[in-house]
Amino acid sequence: MQERLLELKQEALDQVEASRDLKTLNDIRVSFLGKKGPITEVLKGMGKLPAEERPIVGEVANKVREAISNAIEGKQATLEKAEVEKKLASQKIDVTLPGRPVRKGSKHPLTAIIQEIEDLFIGMGYTIAEGPEVEKDYYNFEALNLPKGHPARDMQDSFYITEETLLRTQTSPMQVRTMEKHEGRGPIKIICPGKVYRRDNDDATHSHQFTQIEGLVVDENIRMSDLKGTLKVFAQKLFGEDREIRLRPSFFPFTEPSVEMDISCKICNGKGCNVCKGTGWIEILGAGMVHPNVLEMAGFDSKKYTGFAFGMGPERIAMLKYGIEDIRNFYINDRRFIEQFRRA
Repeated sequence: MQERLLELKQEALDQVEASRDLKTLNDIRVSFLGKKGPITEVLKGMGKLPAEERPIVGEVANKVREAISNAIEGKQATLEKAEVEKKLASQKIDVTLPGRPVRKGSKHPLTAIIQEIEDLFIGMGYTIAEGPEVEKDYYNFEALNLPKGHPARDMQDSFYITEETLLRTQTSPMQVRTMEKHEGRGPIKIICPGKVYRRDNDDATHSHQFTQIEGLVVDENIRMSDLKGTLKVFAQKLFGEDREIRLRPSFFPFTEPSVEMDISCKICNGKGCNVCKGTGWIEILGAGMVHPNVLEMAGFDSKKYTGFAFGMGPERIAMLKYGIEDIRNFYINDRRFIEQFRRA
């Protein structure tokens, strides 16, 4: 039996040495060291040996297994190294060749316009305030002079979650939250960018989800002229120094007086064209002086403090600035549309 084990050892070592690939080597491993291999078959006959010979044969068998395993591992390392060297030789890289250009992504036009507006107002001393998109009815409506049942609520058909919570229809709630944090003490100078939600039918100019940027200034002796000056700087920085603005009377429950702001059409320079519908002016945002009721509900003394607020839609601003005709282009993830705004 010992002789047979030694014969198997030599046979296995010869085959290992002659092997030229990893598959053949693995077949040898299974053939000699597997449960159905010849070494196992030899050892099955150990029961017929005298008791004093069994430890000797067992020791020989272990040494044979170890010798075969070591030989296989050594050959495997040699073959794997040879394969790597062969692969490297077939995949040489000429490091002197010029690299392939990596195409960088570009900012979404909405992101770009929001950041541009933020930078503009930060430069004028404003800070950015952000808040929850799931909002309380109180902050979204009641604290903005829109009590339950107010007809102006119908202008903002809302997504209600419960009777007292909804997806915010405007970023104005952050104005109220900020005023509450100030506990009746000014000054306040903020802009509030973010997503808002209304139950609109999606078309070329409407979306159920869109973005909004609102601004708020509260301090002593804030006047309508301050609002007009701020909006003029905004319009000229964003649309060009030659832009003119005009304010038209309007109505918003949370401001009094309220205005709509138009800018002179940059296509026709105020002469009238199809873009401005022949008027020479394009509406871009709403604004007004903060209603005394809103100040009082937020804890401010309306006889001491005044303020102004404004709100704009970045989609509309971007559409006017870049000549985009359909608001849905902002949300369909068409790379051809996005790549038009790639900047160097």
